[in-house]
Amino acid sequence: MRTLVIIPTYNERATLPAALRRTREAVPDADILVADDNSPDGTGDLADEAAAADDHIHVLHRPGKEGLGRAYVAGFGWALERGYELIVEMDADGSHRPEQLPALLARAAQPDAPDLVLGSRWVDGGEVVNWPKHREVLSRGGNLYVRLMLGLPVGDATGGFRVYRASTLARLPLGEIESQGYCFQVDMTWRVHRLGGRIVEVPISFVERTEGTSKMSQRIVTEALVRTTTWGLAHRGRQVARLLPGRRTRADRR
Repeated sequence: MRTLVIIPTYNERATLPAALRRTREAVPDADILVADDNSPDGTGDLADEAAAADDHIHVLHRPGKEGLGRAYVAGFGWALERGYELIVEMDADGSHRPEQLPALLARAAQPDAPDLVLGSRWVDGGEVVNWPKHREVLSRGGNLYVRLMLGLPVGDATGGFRVYRASTLARLPLGEIESQGYCFQVDMTWRVHRLGGRIVEVPISFVERTEGTSKMSQRIVTEALVRTTTWGLAHRGRQVARLLPGRRTRADRR
């Protein structure tokens, strides 16, 4: 199946070469799209050099830093226009091991055709490596909160190593998505779930980056908390409304 690996970048000059090399070695038939947000450190120029030397590597230059979510949405549109069948999200910082990508792609290509394959840290066989305890607590707690508020039947809705079926992405209103960071991953997972899409998880090892600077911030955490709470309250409200005698939600009437 035609596969595109989208790697968003902002100041990843130190880590991008290894990410490209390891991905090409792990999945030599796949194409790679580097979606660079006009990195001041020259990551985009480095990506251009790699693309000039390898027909499987492409670069999408964006005007400035607009966040992870917008970079991926732009990459999704690029992929759909060119007829890719499987579309991968993967970080450039080494936290996602390209060597594990064949397992995710193999699961995505099985006859039962899942709509979304999540590389999961929080299922049996998954793990995090060299993570500080507070990051693990934050991630586990955040995923528990997502399950409680949204009823998502997955262990790791915030992870960014995943494979979408292009036909599923084509059914989503990608232009309406504004969430970023952790929240973007939750948003996309929930949208697939609400479509009735099939979501499966494959255990991965997530490795703390050793070079560059983490993009994690208080703003990203706050956005995820606020949006998840807002979505969750609306979701639970609709569930309660369906139980009331003589009351039907707008969704029910459709």
